[in-house]
Amino acid sequence: MKNTLFTLLCLFSLTAPALAQTQPAAKEHRVVFHLATDDTLVYQMVIRQVNNILNVWPTAKIEVLANSLGISMFRREGSKLEKPVQALTEKGVIFAVCQNSMRAMKLTKDDMLKQATYVPVGVAELVMKQEDGWSYIKAGF
Repeated sequence: MKNTLFTLLCLFSLTAPALAQTQPAAKEHRVVFHLATDDTLVYQMVIRQVNNILNVWPTAKIEVLANSLGISMFRREGSKLEKPVQALTEKGVIFAVCQNSMRAMKLTKDDMLKQATYVPVGVAELVMKQEDGWSYIKAGF
C-alpha cells in the first residue's frame, strides 16, 4: 500500500507541472465604452483605458460609442485626439458616433474625424452590444 501511494505521488509530481502550464482556450473579450460627456479629461482617460485593455488582451474587440455631448470627442475642428484615435483604429478599435446626436447638434460627417463610424441611435447600439454579451463601461469620473 505504501509503495502504491508513493508511486502515485511520484507520478502526480511529474505530471502536475505540465497540467499547471496548460493554458485554457483564449477567451474573446468584447468591450463597449459609452461616452456621453464633453469633458476632455474623460476623452484622454478613454484613450488610456482602451490602450490598457489592448496591452492585456491584444485581440480584444473594443468599440467606443459616443452619443450626446460625447460626440465632441470626434469633432475634426481643433481635435488633439486624431493621432491616438488613428493609432487605435489601426489596432481594430471602432469609434462609433450617434447620428441622432449629430442631427441634434447640426453636425455632419464632414465635421467629424475620418476614423469615426456611425450608428443611427447610440443607445440602441449599446443595448444590442450588451444583448450580444459585450462588457459595458461607462466613460467618466
